[in-house]
Amino acid sequence: MPVAASDIAVIQSGLMEYEKSWQMQRDIHLEVAEGSRANTLILIEHPSGYTAGRRTDILERPQDGTPVTDVDRGGRITWHGPGQIVGYPIVRLEKRNEVVGFVRTLEDALIKTLADFSISGIQVDGKTGVWIRDQKGERKIAAIGVRVAKGVTMHGFALNVCPDLSYFKQIIPCGIPDSETTSMERELNRKITITEVTPVLQNYMVEALATVSKLSI
Repeated sequence: MPVAASDIAVIQSGLMEYEKSWQMQRDIHLEVAEGSRANTLILIEHPSGYTAGRRTDILERPQDGTPVTDVDRGGRITWHGPGQIVGYPIVRLEKRNEVVGFVRTLEDALIKTLADFSISGIQVDGKTGVWIRDQKGERKIAAIGVRVAKGVTMHGFALNVCPDLSYFKQIIPCGIPDSETTSMERELNRKITITEVTPVLQNYMVEALATVSKLSI
C-alpha cells in the first residue's frame, strides 16, 4: 500500500555545496534502504556549478575549462545555482523498477506547482523534465535526473524559480542542442522568490511521493 504523505520526512537545508549534499544523499539513501530511516525529501539550493549524468557527451560540457562534477544519476549535464530549488527524493519505491513512472510522478508534481502560479507546464514525449510550449516555442523550466539502487531513489529534480539563466548558455542542457531554458520569473515577467515557491512545491511533491512509495521502517 502507498504510504501517507505524513510518512515522508522533509529536510530543508538552505544553501549547501553540491559535494556535501551528495554525501548527505548517500548517507540517507543507505539508511532508507536498510529500513532505519523514513522516506525523505531534501529541498535545497546550491552555489553555482555544473553536474553531469552518466550519458553526458564531452561536447555538451563547458568548453572553457569550467569544472564539472560527474555524478551517478541518469540524464546529462545541467547547472545548479541560487534561485533554483533542487529536490532529492530518497524513497523506497512500491514498484522497485518503475523508474519511468517515478519520473512522470515528479513531473506531475512540478506541473501542479507551476499551475498554482498560473504557469502552464507540460510533459513532452521523449524528453524528461517539465516544459513550456506556446507561440514563442518550447523551453525547459525543470530538469530531472534520478538513480534507483536497492529499490530506493536518489538525485531528483531542479525547478528554475529565479536563477541567472546565462549559466545554461555555457553548456548543452540535457544534451538537447536547440533547447531553451526558462524560469518562473521569466515566464511571469515579475520577481518571484524561492520562499514563495518552496511550500507549494513541498506540498505537491510529498503528496506525489506518497503515491509511489512504501514504508521503509
